[in-house]
Amino acid sequence: PERRVRVFTYLIGRELTFAENVKWIACNNKGYYTHVSTLADVQENVMEYLHVLSRPMVINHDHDIIWTEAYMDSVMFNTQAQSLLLMTSVAMPVFSKKEETLSHGILLGVVGTDVALRELMRLAPRYKLGIHGYAFLITNNGYILSHPELRPLYKEGKKLKPKPNYNSVDLSEVEWEDTEEKLRSVMVKGETGTMSLDVRSSVDKGTRVIFLKNDYFYTVINETPFSLGIVLSRGYGQYIFTGNVSVEEGLHDLLTPDLTIADEWTYCEIDIDPAHRKLNQLQAIVKYLTGKDPNLQCDAQLLQQTLFDTVVTAPMEAYWTALMLNASSMDDGIETAFLGTRSGLLRFLKYAGIEKRVGKSFLTSTDKENMFTLDHFPVWYRRAAEHPAGQFLYYMPRQDTRAGRILIASTAVTVTVGKKTAIAGAVGVQMSLEVLESRFWAVAAQPNDTDCSTVEGLCPLRCDRFDIECYVIDNNGFVLISKQRSDAGRFFGETDGSVMTTLIRMGMFKRVSLFDYQAMCKTSSHSVSGARPLLSPLYALASTFKWFLSNFLLFLLEFNICSLWHMDSFGEAYVHKKRGNMLQPCDTEYPSFVYEPSVKETNSIIKCGRCQKMFVVQQVPESNLLMLVVQGDCDCSRQYPPITLEPMEVKYNASVKCDRMRSQKIRRRPESCHSYHPQENADDCGGTYFIRLSSCLLFICISFTVLVS
Repeated sequence: PERRVRVFTYLIGRELTFAENVKWIACNNKGYYTHVSTLADVQENVMEYLHVLSRPMVINHDHDIIWTEAYMDSVMFNTQAQSLLLMTSVAMPVFSKKEETLSHGILLGVVGTDVALRELMRLAPRYKLGIHGYAFLITNNGYILSHPELRPLYKEGKKLKPKPNYNSVDLSEVEWEDTEEKLRSVMVKGETGTMSLDVRSSVDKGTRVIFLKNDYFYTVINETPFSLGIVLSRGYGQYIFTGNVSVEEGLHDLLTPDLTIADEWTYCEIDIDPAHRKLNQLQAIVKYLTGKDPNLQCDAQLLQQTLFDTVVTAPMEAYWTALMLNASSMDDGIETAFLGTRSGLLRFLKYAGIEKRVGKSFLTSTDKENMFTLDHFPVWYRRAAEHPAGQFLYYMPRQDTRAGRILIASTAVTVTVGKKTAIAGAVGVQMSLEVLESRFWAVAAQPNDTDCSTVEGLCPLRCDRFDIECYVIDNNGFVLISKQRSDAGRFFGETDGSVMTTLIRMGMFKRVSLFDYQAMCKTSSHSVSGARPLLSPLYALASTFKWFLSNFLLFLLEFNICSLWHMDSFGEAYVHKKRGNMLQPCDTEYPSFVYEPSVKETNSIIKCGRCQKMFVVQQVPESNLLMLVVQGDCDCSRQYPPITLEPMEVKYNASVKCDRMRSQKIRRRPESCHSYHPQENADDCGGTYFIRLSSCLLFICISFTVLVS
């Protein structure tokens, strides 16, 4: 009993010379001895250690319930979307209660079920969390179970594959603004409380940054190793705009063709009753409100807010339709008008026919970025919320998600009561980029001789001159309009590094560093990723033991030492050969740039060797746009290389790696531990599994032989 370590021994092969010695080691250390002579023995005999370790728990009749860390369901991986892949399992032991076998602690099996983590996160209603709010779950080891920023898959060629460490991403690698890991520490310890952090949050897949003041609320989930975190953003995220309307009025406007709701949200429970599983959320709402299915369970507060938003926004349909019928009031190229509210309601009207549309995928089921999902509000909604209400925000979607050259303009609509302000929704329009381009060039390139001064040469500059480059860029430095059509959507620093560098030095743009601790980089023989999980000694030991049981025994039985040696040498050479094309986890840093709105206008001269470049930049009123006019006949590319937004791998020197390995992160041990019970039968510690010839049987055989002879 005083020995706290159990020793399990395995005799490999048919040689039994050391069987008694190997068995003695196991029996004197509360372990189990197993003889594995053939491949057929491995599956059954190796698992004997489970019964030994479970003896104390079985004798105590402790039905401990365990929850696993996140794992990826292989069946769902082939059939479902990424958000449905991660699972957890809840399980408990089933053991024999017979008194005669109590000391043996017979474990009969385990009963459990799999739970999609996505279903757990539905319990934190999206509409209550606000525009930038979210919920997340972590384990007692600080690993992420569910988080909007968790990215368990990576793309290799055309295939999506699980990352090697997808289920061991630490909270500190996602909430990286918590540099002192205070949030992680209190959550791992299972405490309940709140704290605030100033965070840099990236949107549009890291190409743009917004600054938020977040309040974190956290608590432990009883009878599980998990802790729950809720994040609410200050400002607009603190209040909900609500009102009351009649069910009849709301139902009438809810069934209009231009309206949809967030189908990933839970307005009504449709997964409990099999009869409801064929319904979508809108159909379930209608059945519930009309009283056709009283068994449906629905969120009354969310339905009330949805009906109110439906009635208030109903006049927009008539307004948009009137614009469409009056062709003279609309520019050619306007494709979609849309609005969204906090209840997940989305109204949109498509003007152009499908054959004329540039943004064919915009606001479709494949366009997750611009739709209400379980993880986030649409990009245009989130960005408009951080822009002054009433001022339109213009931007081009990312190149890898947009279908053609499209432009989105959106603005937030707020309601103020007393000193409290809430966002009622956001409204916008999607158009082809040519709409803005045609208006810009019509103004910037038209002759205007009446403005010429009497002094020769002081006429206004025109953007169609060969020695002048004109740009319209947004508040993150991305080009919307340029003489070179290929510049649209690119970062301006890639087009003209000299002007962008000068604007940063002058304070008109600020460089912001962002970090990705879930990145995948090409392997390099001179660097080792800093994103590999730092395992605790216990976890490393457990992993090693599991690997030994599942792999090493099979190797020893199937190959001899020589073949193992040659195979290892060949494998090492093969890995070195392929290493340059492989991806491995790494840490990366990437920049984002933000316009400082207090600087409305500036100009400067850049000296570049034998020439100098002049430029002037001015804010476009009531928008997030800047107009930039640059002298185009002076090349400064040698002195000022382009500025790119490509992520750079963070390289760690040997001392930093060593320090990180030594400084183990806080973990919370399981609440129960069943190491030993005095009533367990320690004599049941295995056998040698060879035939012993009894003296009685020998005597019978000899007697029979004599009689026959």
